[in-house]
Amino acid sequence: MQGLRLGTRGSPLALAQARKVAAAIETAQRWPDGWVQIVEITTTGDKVQDRPLAEIGGKGLWTKELDRALLEGEVDFCVHSMKDVESVRPEEIHIAAVRPRGDVRDRIIGAESIDKLKQGATVGTSSPRRKAQLLRLRPDLNIVSIRGNVETRLRKVEAGEVDATLLSAAGLKRLDISAGTAIPTEIILPAPGQAVIAMECSTNNTRTQSVLTSVNNQITYDCVMAERAFTRTLGGACTSPVAAFCVLDDGDLTMRAQLFSEDGSEMVEDRAVFDCGDRNTPEELARSLLGKAPESIRRLFAPQ
Repeated sequence: MQGLRLGTRGSPLALAQARKVAAAIETAQRWPDGWVQIVEITTTGDKVQDRPLAEIGGKGLWTKELDRALLEGEVDFCVHSMKDVESVRPEEIHIAAVRPRGDVRDRIIGAESIDKLKQGATVGTSSPRRKAQLLRLRPDLNIVSIRGNVETRLRKVEAGEVDATLLSAAGLKRLDISAGTAIPTEIILPAPGQAVIAMECSTNNTRTQSVLTSVNNQITYDCVMAERAFTRTLGGACTSPVAAFCVLDDGDLTMRAQLFSEDGSEMVEDRAVFDCGDRNTPEELARSLLGKAPESIRRLFAPQ
């Protein structure tokens, strides 16, 4: 039996995540090192770094080239950061497995905390969610868009191009970078799917699905699928400031969710408790939030 070909973006973080998945599969299947071959695929999102994602096509820029390679048989499965995967996927592609969730918190680089940022500080982020959350807490901040991989964004802070930035704690840890201060989720709620590594394969490829299932973390899978049901119902784009985080608590799933206006001045939030595998309640939560949201928030979504 031949090994599997793993498709991934070529950024340092994407490669670090791909190596973690490859090692986990080789261990679970008792395969020799290298049996899972890593295939680097350059995406449009990697090539175009000077404009926000929303201007050049959204989250699909991270996935469309990987999707093509998967559907054309160049690779057997792909590894993604789940928060970069659109909530509506092609029928031919199946999210087969996820790894245990990492640290979901954001870390602030360049200051001890959001409160400690100087008045009118310039904070670099291309995330509409982070922008809205920061401005809600600190309307005086100057938020500017920065793109690029983790190292690029850290260098912009070091060079003084921006006073601070927010980065995923899980991403920093996967790169063995110790930087910044973690922000509690009570202050900054993460993006849906944050800190989760996902594996996708062709829907009809049962052999690969079986292999990937051997490294699946079911608790993380149930939580992140509930978050994706929530965002899918909202019909949000990558310009829509939305935060959602689901956890397993005493046998039930508990989800907390927030929707923001672009400038963070308005926000609606709520939570729901439901059974594992229940997709209806997260969908109802999305509809409920939109129903009580002001126009400044509703216009950013296209509910399904």
